[in-house]
This record gives sequence, structure tokens and C-alpha cells, in this order.
Amino acid sequence: MNSLATIRRPGLQVRSWSYHILMVLVLGGQVLMRLLRGRVQRHRVMEQMMAAGPGALLPVVMINVLAGMIFTIQTAREMMRLGFLQALGGAFALGFCRELAPILSAAILAGQVGSAFAAEIGSMKITEQIDALKVLRTDPIDYLVVPRTVACCVMLPILTLMGLVLGVGGGVLLAQQLYQVEPSIFLDSVQAMLEPSDLLTVVIKSIIFGALIALSGCSWGLTTTSTKHLGQSATSAVVMTWIALFLVDLLITLLVFHGVQTNY
Repeated sequence: MNSLATIRRPGLQVRSWSYHILMVLVLGGQVLMRLLRGRVQRHRVMEQMMAAGPGALLPVVMINVLAGMIFTIQTAREMMRLGFLQALGGAFALGFCRELAPILSAAILAGQVGSAFAAEIGSMKITEQIDALKVLRTDPIDYLVVPRTVACCVMLPILTLMGLVLGVGGGVLLAQQLYQVEPSIFLDSVQAMLEPSDLLTVVIKSIIFGALIALSGCSWGLTTTSTKHLGQSATSAVVMTWIALFLVDLLITLLVFHGVQTNY
């Protein structure tokens, strides 16, 4: 019996999720092999970049600016209590720039683009359009999965860096208006605490997050069996992606920053 058809049975819930985790890994390997062989349809990648980028730009910017302001208020409260308000920018940089901006941007893209991938491909699967691609000797992985994965891996770092810069701008504005911390002092503190390697880590995280978003959405779409499961596939793709994002973020943080901490 198909795993998606039995997903509502409690005893098979774990098996279904395990199946999709395995499928994401398999799809990731297939996409990597095709990229190494240069099997990339550039026009399809451009189409998916337009779908993944501009549509998510406004939500990413708004969420990061608001999160930057909220994080500034919370950080300033503790810095004032400790008497280190002039170091507000540095404390802000450690939390917002390293962790909050990348994970927020990825979560927004997962909710907006990942769910759309699952619904779109699921609809194609139900209406037998994917079978039609096979009849026309077109590989569904080449045509559907690779362009979406590459597009997310390219667009998410761009969106994240834009959100990060504007989020810092929101923090600068609020620090000046509410706590009389001059922008130059705030930004000097950010520069002192944030190293170029941190920005490189943010970009690497975003590339990995983009791949997770695309692969999860595509895997749930490719395994959709009926219109009844179409909405469930889109929702499950987002939930699974969010869990994967935080898990991978934890692993990267342990790998990159835990070792640095123990050297002191």
C-alpha cells in the first residue's frame, strides 16, 4: 500500500516521514550528479529564479527589518542593565547576523516557495503530466527538480544578505531613536564582532537551506497520489523543511562555532 495513502494511520506516520527523508537524500544525490555532469537547463533555472526570488523579497525584507528591531530592543535592555550599551551593535551582530537572519529568510522561502513546489509538482503528478514527460523522453528530475534546486540555492543567499543588511539598518534606526546610540558606534561594534568568515558561513548556510527547501517540496510533490493529499503534501513539505532547517542549523553551528569557542 502506498505510504502516502496510509499516512493517517499512527503506526505508519514515522515510516512515511522516514521515506520522505530518504527520498530527499536520494533526490539530492541525483541533483548533484546531474550538476557535476553539467545537465542543467538554464532557461528553466531562470524561470524558477524569477518565481523563487522576487515573490519572496518583500516578506523576507519586512520580517528581517521587524526582527532586527525586536532583537535590538531585547538586546539593549540587557546591555543597559550591564552597562555596556555602546557594545549593542556587537551583541546584535552575534545573534541576528549569524543565526536569526538566515533561519528567518529560509523559513519564509520554505513557506512560500517550498509549499508551492509541492503543490505544483503534486498537481502534475495527479494529472499524469509527469508520465507524459517520461513518454516524451524527458527526465522529470532534469526538468522539475534540478532547476528548482539550483534556483533556491542561488536566490536564498541573495535574499538572506539583503534581509541581513536591512535588518541591521532597522536595528541602527531603533538604537538611535530609542537609546541614543549613534549609527557609527553601532556599526563599528558590528564590524568589530562580525568577521568575514561569519558572512561566508551565512552564505553557505543559505545554499544548504535552499537545497533543503527545494528537495523537500519536490519530494512531497512527486509522491502525491490524489487531490485529497495535495494540500497535505504542501503542508507536510513546509513542516518537514522547517524541522530540517533547524536541525541542519544546529549541526553547522556546532561544527563552526563550538570548535572556535573551545580554543580560548
